Amino acid sequence: MRRIDARSLRGLAHPLRMRILEAIELDGPATSSTLATRLGENTGTISWHLRLLAEHGYLEEDPDRGTKRERWWRLPHGPTVLDPAEFLDDPETRRALDVYLRDLVERYYDRVRAYVAEDWPADWQHAAGLSDWRDLRLTPEQLHKLNAEIAAVIDRYTGSEPVEGSERVIVQLQSFPRRS
Repeated sequence: MRRIDARSLRGLAHPLRMRILEAIELDGPATSSTLATRLGENTGTISWHLRLLAEHGYLEEDPDRGTKRERWWRLPHGPTVLDPAEFLDDPETRRALDVYLRDLVERYYDRVRAYVAEDWPADWQHAAGLSDWRDLRLTPEQLHKLNAEIAAVIDRYTGSEPVEGSERVIVQLQSFPRRS
């Protein structure tokens, strides 16, 4: 497990770098050329951001692909964890955290909006869920435990072999306190 520190958070908190990282997370290893085409940016800009993401440990070169002229980039193995509470006392890092979290929420929203706009067959529409639960009253410890239990369930399905009829699925969970 890799914990995001203040320096690496500031290296990540840029909308284009976050789009690059998401593209590789969703679609697998890529080159600067393929990412430039997909994201509508020039290759030089993408290459610079790829190197910066690698410097901060978010990406690594894929030695099994490409040539000296064509570099492929992939995610390193293992999860990356961010604890926003670690950055509350540092104004500079707090700004980076704000950029990161706002962009993240926008991407989550865009994913849901894209799903709703697509025409999925009835069996997929029946299986999918857009739900929220508003009547919970939890302590921070209970909320942490709830999130850990949900993550454990999702972990059981992570890395499973695709079967006929399967699609790639995104599970988004937002759990947070609400002031009355």
